[in-house]
Amino acid sequence: MSRRTSRRRFLIGSALGAAALGTPAIARERARLRLGYLHVIAVDGQILTGLDRGSFDREGIDFDLIEFNTGFEVVEAMAAGKLDVLSAGGVISSLLPRGGYTAFLVNDIEIATAQLWVRPDKGVTTFADLRGKRIATTRMTTAHIFLDRALRANGLAPADVEIANSSMSAAVNSFVAGEVPAVALWVPFNITVREKAPGAVKLVDASAYYPQSAVVGGWVARRDYFAANRDVFARIIRGWADANDHMLRNGKAVADALQKKHYPQATIADIEEALAAQKMFSSREWKRLYADGSVARWLQQVSDFFLSEAPIAAATPATQYFDPSLYLATV
Repeated sequence: MSRRTSRRRFLIGSALGAAALGTPAIARERARLRLGYLHVIAVDGQILTGLDRGSFDREGIDFDLIEFNTGFEVVEAMAAGKLDVLSAGGVISSLLPRGGYTAFLVNDIEIATAQLWVRPDKGVTTFADLRGKRIATTRMTTAHIFLDRALRANGLAPADVEIANSSMSAAVNSFVAGEVPAVALWVPFNITVREKAPGAVKLVDASAYYPQSAVVGGWVARRDYFAANRDVFARIIRGWADANDHMLRNGKAVADALQKKHYPQATIADIEEALAAQKMFSSREWKRLYADGSVARWLQQVSDFFLSEAPIAAATPATQYFDPSLYLATV
């Protein structure tokens, strides 16, 4: 398992940030929350954009941001009581069935963030070539979900291959070094593959299995904490909605800002590719998907995958662990 990143960023809101945006600061008691997250655009795009725009600041929300390397690490930190709230990808659907947690906000649908890369120089150019081969990935993550579906859709069972489990950075490094002939990864690790393994080929990405295999990621809090602080979480939702809708209206400017301020190792083209790999909806469009049960169904199908890997007695269903009511009342 990879070691948790120790980087912490203390973000203290101020009236100055709101004034700079031409919006008067709102006098209210501020709330500070420990927010665990992954530094990938599908997870932190709205967070970083909202911080830059003052969206959360205007709502009186301060975050102590704690970055993790993998989704497994962030959900385990939540389970250990080290976080107040988390934002992650499909891995949230492994935590929620355990009971005691509430999902209340969804970031996007990861339609092409997961990708399967192979090395023709190692004898792999098709799915048939993968039989009996090692595939590097991080188990119990969006990449693992995608890999399982891709194999089954192409006539292979997970037992027909050997999954080499590690952190994603280690998985990609082993692929680049030629130690494994295939890797199931998530964006932006594809950048490393393109740069360091130029002969590698992207065999497929998750968009091939959308919408039947939609994977959603989002925000989770402990159930009791969420219930006791609904006003605070309503303010988080309003800040998120402002950032989300700004991203949809101003794609080019957002890509530029994310690249310059938060992803300097990537190019603008890389950021635009990452944004295109996730399906975003306006905050109003999300209301329909919350209300008609679509989000709960998407969460459940991912939970079903995790439960097939690690069964949980009396697992909590998505219709109970996903609470759309606060979003519907707030947006």
